[in-house]
Amino acid sequence: MSNILQKKVILKKFFGFDSFRIGQEEIIDAVGSNKNVLAIMPTGGGKSLCYQLPALMRQGITVVISPLIALMRDQVRSLTQVGVAAAALNSQNTEQETAEIIEKARSGELKMLYIAPEGLSSKKFINLIRSLKIEFIAVDEAHCVSQWGHDFRPDYLKITVLRKKLGNIQLVAFTATADPDTQKDIIKCLFDQKPEIFLNGFDRPNIRLTCKIKNQPRQQLLEFVKDHNNQSGIIYCGSRAKTETLAFALSDSGYKTEFYHAGMDPEKRKKVENKFQTEDGLIVCATVAFGMGIDKPDIRFVVHADLPKSIESYYQEIGRSGRDGLPAESFLLYGLDDVRFRRMQIDESLSELDKKNADHVRLNALLGFVECQGCRRSNILEYFEQKTFPKCQNCDLCSEPPKLFDATDSIRKVLSVILRTKENYGAAHLIDILRGLKTIKVQSSLHDKLPTFGLGSDRSKQEWHTIFLQMMGLDYIRPSPERRGAFYLTKKSLPVLKGNQAVTLKLISTERAHNWTQQGQPLSLVTEKDEPLFINLRQKRKELAVAMNVPSYIVFSDKTLIEMASKKPVTIDEMSLISGVGQKKLLKFGDQFLSVINPTMVQKMHPLRKKIAGQPKAELYDIIVDVINKNSRGATGLDKPLHVSPSLILKISEVAPKKISDLKRINGMTQRLLERFGKPLVRAVKLVD
Repeated sequence: MSNILQKKVILKKFFGFDSFRIGQEEIIDAVGSNKNVLAIMPTGGGKSLCYQLPALMRQGITVVISPLIALMRDQVRSLTQVGVAAAALNSQNTEQETAEIIEKARSGELKMLYIAPEGLSSKKFINLIRSLKIEFIAVDEAHCVSQWGHDFRPDYLKITVLRKKLGNIQLVAFTATADPDTQKDIIKCLFDQKPEIFLNGFDRPNIRLTCKIKNQPRQQLLEFVKDHNNQSGIIYCGSRAKTETLAFALSDSGYKTEFYHAGMDPEKRKKVENKFQTEDGLIVCATVAFGMGIDKPDIRFVVHADLPKSIESYYQEIGRSGRDGLPAESFLLYGLDDVRFRRMQIDESLSELDKKNADHVRLNALLGFVECQGCRRSNILEYFEQKTFPKCQNCDLCSEPPKLFDATDSIRKVLSVILRTKENYGAAHLIDILRGLKTIKVQSSLHDKLPTFGLGSDRSKQEWHTIFLQMMGLDYIRPSPERRGAFYLTKKSLPVLKGNQAVTLKLISTERAHNWTQQGQPLSLVTEKDEPLFINLRQKRKELAVAMNVPSYIVFSDKTLIEMASKKPVTIDEMSLISGVGQKKLLKFGDQFLSVINPTMVQKMHPLRKKIAGQPKAELYDIIVDVINKNSRGATGLDKPLHVSPSLILKISEVAPKKISDLKRINGMTQRLLERFGKPLVRAVKLVD
């Protein structure tokens, strides 16, 4: 079988898909050709398939290095459900489980072996790997090897040691977010020579992007969640305490909510992870400790209740939503305190100056994104790919273009008051001076005598807050860690201060109201006529998932159920054509879902026939069965009936005999069977041709 045919067969048989996503096939071909590969693909872009499918095309074992136990567990579970022999070695295994996995690996039963990077320190593990027939090493979340990346894991640096001990074996690395610096670091740390690089874009067009300035943020979040009721989502918070208080507030408002952070007991964290994976409509309020190990395809929204630390972190985190390709929402809230905190966090870190400068650049990119005046998607994609993109029409700024105003004069007033107060004060005091408020602090500092006192009395406190925020976003001003967050001017502000540069800012509304899109609801993608069937299919899926103690999406994704509800297959062959229905799932679940669609038309079918459902030889199989039934008692209809086994019928359909001699060569085709069925079978096959 040619490689082209083989990969198509594997794609359908195990994963239930008829075609590859954009960019997948090229990467699979490179991996299949024994090339070292670095692939940068968007989260939810199907990067796992790019090493799982080539693994199934090889004879030996593929080793996958994955950063989190939860992620390994989920991948192994998904692979096992579609008929792939996979296992994971990690610290949560019992001695018996580890022994069983090692035995399966040595006996050749395993195709894929997942390991945590910490396992690379174990001599026992290294010796085990060296004793096996390893085809190649796949590194998931490869950005963890880079100190420039946002999830640096020192143990990832040991991958090269393992590779050398295996004779510089083929290595393929995958990540969703890697800027040019991180890409260079990955290549330097993992490869001895430059690999084939695939940059398949970062765009996730199904995720709607929205950013709002904080204005009673608790209420803003409640309004958002209200319009996303019964959807699974993650709310990222800037502190452990906030995850708990926000989770309690949402629970009190009637939403299924849990909190998650690194300070919790490990068993409690594991319980929350499992609950999120298996339950529909659960919201988790979490720190960034939650997420990398979560591969739940039907997360419908990701909220940032506070400003993330970088644009890479932000894009990695929102990418956890909408992995099934259905619409999802990203909602980010930010304020002056957030920006001040992130700036000072960088400045007060123990990192080298180069690293601090790089972190400021990354934060600037994020602030440029939240404060941009045009399409948000174009902004963020330009950062990653250095290209220009058309407006997406799926972000808040495309839907409601902001009103702009010439803010040059206002910005110069801010810069002037910062200089006149010797760069010693934060926003609250500076705004009081601009508005002409004779507070005790203003008067005691004699700042009511400054030329800038009262020059901004025409603007409200909230308006000045938004101007300060946008100025921080443009990197005109920064908080000083040495002076408790007091603002100082950057070099970038000098042309504005001197009157050599004009600046336009957004006129930001302080209203909280927002009509959130309802596209994220799977029901919105189903016609009114099909909605009852879709609900029944989801109920059946839930019943099966509960009985198996697995997440619902392990059975079938929402996307697959939507297609079922729309196309309404009534035979096994029609069901096999539904995207996401592979061979094993068809055999396991096909009849049960067909019974929901049309209880009166479920066919009783032999498992061997089910295995070839939807294939060309399935039609021939049915024709052969019909020929055998008609000729079972011979031409006269009076002879003793002859039986033909399903396995022999399958062999006949595979050979498609056009001559009696073709039938004779089939193992199990006796002389009696030839005499009874030979001529009618050959005639039937010729008619099909």
